[in-house]
Amino acid sequence: MYTAPKKSDGKPVTAATLQKMKQAGEKFACLTAYDASFAAMVDAAGVEVVLVGDSLGMVMQGHSTTVPVTVDDIIYHGKMVARGLSRALLMLDMPFMSYATPDDALHNAARMMQEGGAHMVKLEGHANQLPVVEYLSGNGVPVCAHLGLKPQSVHKLGGFKVQGRDTDSAKQMVADAKALVDAGADVLLLECVPNALAKEITGAVDVPVIGIGAGPDTDGQILVLYDILDITPGRKPKFAKNYMAEAGSNAAAVEKFVAEVKSGDYPAAEHCFD
Repeated sequence: MYTAPKKSDGKPVTAATLQKMKQAGEKFACLTAYDASFAAMVDAAGVEVVLVGDSLGMVMQGHSTTVPVTVDDIIYHGKMVARGLSRALLMLDMPFMSYATPDDALHNAARMMQEGGAHMVKLEGHANQLPVVEYLSGNGVPVCAHLGLKPQSVHKLGGFKVQGRDTDSAKQMVADAKALVDAGADVLLLECVPNALAKEITGAVDVPVIGIGAGPDTDGQILVLYDILDITPGRKPKFAKNYMAEAGSNAAAVEKFVAEVKSGDYPAAEHCFD
């Protein structure tokens, strides 16, 4: 007979928790999850942040990009994940075009928090999103701003490519990061950027910085759960590591990921971009 996921008695992680960890130089671990069972497993392993990412469009729905994912999709999976969590901070992705205007953003973020259980929303940002971030923050919505490779813009970018390799784009990303924090972003996420640039941005802002393919110097690391469990079919990103190769169970693989993030063993050189 099935039972509901067992709740941890650990103290809940908040944005303030992540801020204190950054200040203390303590690394934190983040993973995606899309249902209650996996959510309970990653929560028990000590992951600080669980993201219901629009990556579900690719790893669960079978799309070639994240663009088809809807607000209703995110809320549906957010509800399930929220039921499996007791400690980790729950972050929900804002899908493509769900934050085109400040009013759109606030309406959809409110739904994600009220219906989907989000503690924080994540949006793909740059300088053009400053009014949106400021409006959300001013209305009490915690925000994570996503810089670097932005999967929702893959058609505009011309593919999944490392960002910030030339001097001008690197300078712009640093400026955008600072501006987004000034506008009220509580957390930054950097995807597929060179190690040196990620280190510079992490040191230039006071808020926690999460990396994925952004080198070892960010405050936290995130991966797609299906990648570390070797579930995702086909070719996987360079920054992904298959933790099932040496683990005897899903839980052991997740625990190994958390341990390697906290020790600094992940990411290794082969998971990074120069």
